[in-house]
Amino acid sequence: MKTLRRCERFCDCYGIQFRKLSVISEGKPKPSMVENVVHMERVSNLHYLLQLCAKTRSSMGGRASHAQVIRVGWEIDVLTSNMLINMYSKCSLVDSARKKFNEMPVKSLVSWNTMIGALTQNAEDQEEALTLLIQMQREGTPFNEFTISSVLCKCAFKCAILECMQLHAFSIKAAIDSNCFVGTALLHVYAKCSSIKYASQIFDSMPERNAVTWSSMMAGYVQNGFHEETLLLFHNARLMGLEQDPFMISSAVSACAGLATLVEGKQLHAISNKSGSGSNIYVSSSLIDMYAKCGCIKEAYLVFQGVMEVWSIVLWNAMISGFARHAHAPEAMVLFEKMQQKGFFPDDVTYVAVLNACSHMGLHEEGQKYFDLMVRQHKLSPSVLHYSCMVDILGRAGLVHKAYELIERMPFNATSSMWGSLLASCRVYGNIELAEIAAKHLFEMEPNNAGNHILLANIYAANKKWDEVARARKLLRESDLKKERGTSWIEIKNKIHSFTVGERNHPLIDEIYAKLDDLVVELKKLNYEVDTDNDLHDVEESRKQMLLRHHSEKLAITFGLMCLPSGIPIRIIKNLRICGDCHIFMKLMSKFTSREIIVRDTNRFHHFRDGFCSCREFW
Repeated sequence: MKTLRRCERFCDCYGIQFRKLSVISEGKPKPSMVENVVHMERVSNLHYLLQLCAKTRSSMGGRASHAQVIRVGWEIDVLTSNMLINMYSKCSLVDSARKKFNEMPVKSLVSWNTMIGALTQNAEDQEEALTLLIQMQREGTPFNEFTISSVLCKCAFKCAILECMQLHAFSIKAAIDSNCFVGTALLHVYAKCSSIKYASQIFDSMPERNAVTWSSMMAGYVQNGFHEETLLLFHNARLMGLEQDPFMISSAVSACAGLATLVEGKQLHAISNKSGSGSNIYVSSSLIDMYAKCGCIKEAYLVFQGVMEVWSIVLWNAMISGFARHAHAPEAMVLFEKMQQKGFFPDDVTYVAVLNACSHMGLHEEGQKYFDLMVRQHKLSPSVLHYSCMVDILGRAGLVHKAYELIERMPFNATSSMWGSLLASCRVYGNIELAEIAAKHLFEMEPNNAGNHILLANIYAANKKWDEVARARKLLRESDLKKERGTSWIEIKNKIHSFTVGERNHPLIDEIYAKLDDLVVELKKLNYEVDTDNDLHDVEESRKQMLLRHHSEKLAITFGLMCLPSGIPIRIIKNLRICGDCHIFMKLMSKFTSREIIVRDTNRFHHFRDGFCSCREFW
């Protein structure tokens, strides 16, 4: 009776006329046609009620409805059973859904699909979903594109590449591999598992593609660092007349962020506004990230302000990360407080962003405060990323011993980025003992990374330990590892120009070298002297000066001055950390030319204006 009353109250809430349903049992007179019609109408109402419970995620109403299903004797009906399985799965009651599934004497293809779909909603039940699929095949029940695609989509979360290949084989055997849903799911899993080659092959072979297919392929390219391929795919979609949905635009904008192509990024911003996707959360967050990575933090903030009505934690995190990347720690911390005033609680990503902001400014006390706040107030468990940030904060602030102690006592095994951060800090503060410990771990974890050997050799060289330098470089030569060459990029009239140290291949290289020589002469009037402490080769002073003069960022800035009109900021990207001499060079160049120079290296952005840098000599 209690269950019945609950069901009646639930129906009253939704304005459904509910009457007690009579039971049709054996031994009673056969109901009349009118009674049958009334009975079927009541069952129809009950089906509607089950669908409503599934839609509203009402477990209480769903259980009450289940009781009424039993009451009217329809618990073995296939359609009703499928509705019950769906209702329980939507209410996150997977065990109840599985129990109902197991009780069914007869199962349809819909029954299997519904149950498999319910299991794939929970990461812990994904193995069971695969087991059920195998059981379905063994029992001879034919599976279709929905069965395969639902399991495939969940394989992506675990990067289950082996299971994906098996399901791919199943789909080929069942001749449904060319189906749009199956193909899209397959390429999504392959891309998620870093098998972008297979994903691309499936995409190219698909006879039919929808917007989701294009979006998935573009997202896969972005996730795997194929930014140019992402933009090419986006342009092809436009040429074919396909409507650009927010996900496609977001992926294309993210590709521009990866390439730091500001011009194309602005064009995509215009496309998003024209298509009505400008206020979409994913598009807006991608635009904020793109402008920030292209050195335009003011433009990033304007985008953020322009979508105030659709603010979400994703947008707050993107903006705080942008401020952190540009060494605007005060702005990042103010935004951190403001987001909470607006009713948003910081998540794991927020704390990574604000800790990075503290790292770039050497604010170790503030960093520790945020780390403690995350645990005590917001009850978040620090991940490897948060500990990595703290190691970087302490190391950059000169507290290398505290950074090492944190590595030793944290509940995770230290990552290569942690040891790399400690090694870099040891170079700055001349701690050879900890540098050797960090380097030993890095040599084991990254045996093919020549940069770690070179960094240790540079630490020895900075401390004039030339015998150790010779041994380190001999080991490097014998291991046949190659150092990544310093490269800088600059965008001029929609074309990317790259320069390496000692560049000779650029068509205007002779003019660039001549211009650079003239600039050095002019900067010497501003007391510029080549800082040879930044070249750690055991060679003559004149040779060191020549090596430093032709660093890639100096060549890029010179070319920018030759080609770009005055008044326009010059933006440069470098694949390595900017050296101390180039940092001095850029500061004086900004003063001499009265131009803003923006350099994005592997660590952060440097904004040079009037002889000063935004990093405040801390990088």
